[in-house]
Amino acid sequence: MQDNDELSEIQLEDQKIIDNKELSFLEALIPVVILVGLLAYNIFFVEDQEWFGGYTNQIILLIGGGIAAGVGFFNKVSLTTMLKEVWENLKSVFVPIMILFLVGALSGTWLVSGVIPAMVYYGLKVLSPEIFLPASVIIAAVISIATGSSWTTSATVGIALVGIGTALGINPGMIAGAVISGAYFGDKMSPLSDTTNLAPAMAGTDLFTHIKYMAITTVPTIIITLIVFGIISFNIDPKGGSDTTFILSTIDTYFNITPWLFLVPVAVVGLILLKAKPLVALVSGVLMAIIFAFIFQPKLISTITDSSTTTIVNSILTDTNITISDENYLAALSEADIKRINNDEGKLEKLFTDDDLKGVYTLQTLKEFFSTDYDDTSIIANKAENLDKLITIKRLKKLFSAGGMNGMLWTIYLIVCAMVFGGVMDGIGALARITKALLSIATSIFGLFTSTVLSCIGLNIVASDQYLAIVIPGKMFKQAYEDRGLAPENLSRTLEDSGTVTSVLIPWNTCGAYQSGVLGVGVGEYIGYAIFNWLSPFTTLVFAAFRIKIKMLKNK
Repeated sequence: MQDNDELSEIQLEDQKIIDNKELSFLEALIPVVILVGLLAYNIFFVEDQEWFGGYTNQIILLIGGGIAAGVGFFNKVSLTTMLKEVWENLKSVFVPIMILFLVGALSGTWLVSGVIPAMVYYGLKVLSPEIFLPASVIIAAVISIATGSSWTTSATVGIALVGIGTALGINPGMIAGAVISGAYFGDKMSPLSDTTNLAPAMAGTDLFTHIKYMAITTVPTIIITLIVFGIISFNIDPKGGSDTTFILSTIDTYFNITPWLFLVPVAVVGLILLKAKPLVALVSGVLMAIIFAFIFQPKLISTITDSSTTTIVNSILTDTNITISDENYLAALSEADIKRINNDEGKLEKLFTDDDLKGVYTLQTLKEFFSTDYDDTSIIANKAENLDKLITIKRLKKLFSAGGMNGMLWTIYLIVCAMVFGGVMDGIGALARITKALLSIATSIFGLFTSTVLSCIGLNIVASDQYLAIVIPGKMFKQAYEDRGLAPENLSRTLEDSGTVTSVLIPWNTCGAYQSGVLGVGVGEYIGYAIFNWLSPFTTLVFAAFRIKIKMLKNK
């Protein structure tokens, strides 16, 4: 979600909706059905979900685009028309792609400068597992309301919160879900947000009437979200407990931690509050981090590679990994112990694979792991504690690594391919045809709300773009709401409750791709925990079904 200046650059309010009367509803659905079918087959039946290699989702989106083009040719749509819409879509994501590149550079430079380690360090001192998830929702919400951007929130405090939660041993999917829930609540309610300005413009109401009316459904939803995360927090058993003393001492060993490092994220957020463009704010964050790396981490950056300059360049462009020694803890384990672990035997068979971060272990389970080979309880306890340290080090190694700009390429390719598919679908008139079909089944006020919700969610899936999921239903449903005597804020609220927040739940949507790329957590991992996002459409439908706060036009 970009700022309002960028919104005017892509002129979404002037978006032309292509309606092809030659195209039937069933024909419009053909590319969608095939796309969803291929994606489902890849998820459920292909090992490692790499049917076509590392870029399977991108290839499937292009296949879907090719099928949509075939449907268009069959219905006499010219190649020029389709390519024009694809080009318009690609132009609309130019700024988001630049933001993604800069977020990659930011994550690398914030790592080597000690900014992210400092956030984790002080966060571990303040936040405990029992309050972490609700606190993450609140922190993300506050920053998002202040900046008007869920994207900026994720790229700054979101990255830090995922790092802190991971160090505490909390499931990354839960953390990302909490961050995204808070970020999208703030994004919806902030007058600085682009979507919060776009929705009332499409519906025909003013900004602050829209925000006030939207609070009727949004506030109860975020309260329920906080309650659920509170219950989860009190009932989760963080993996391996939380030996924060060991984690803090390890961070202290490798980084020079000081509160001065917080000047970098504070400056980035401050620039956003001053209405600087996100690109300017992120470039400033990268440049400040580079300067701080030379000031506060000269020893570290000179040891990662042959020279400090090379380390900084690598942190911007490619992979950066902080080497954390585990030799002392490996030495406490016998060759048989290490062989057993490496061979994935016993109860901890997935211990040293990427999947170990999703599992659950405690010191007790580690002791049980060794009790099959040893009788002496002191030996078992010692080995278990050393293995616990090794697992913590492995988690810190993953935490203190970054992919730079190169690490964002997969996400960028996904967005580009999604824009190709969405552009062709728009060019052949499929988006308008699907929306019209949903509008035609609305025979009551509740049916009209339901059709709007389904249209917004469907366009997030098909068009792969949050803005089109607001603009197209906004334009096509506006007259229907007026004909039913409904005030325009009913439409603007529904557009936000179903169009804005569900975009992040679609892996190939620009928002879903961005959030998963920035937070380093897959959509499939956080979708169940993005409670605010999937609950919002249900809330708006419940209010519509029971006619709760459904404002009517006075002259009707």
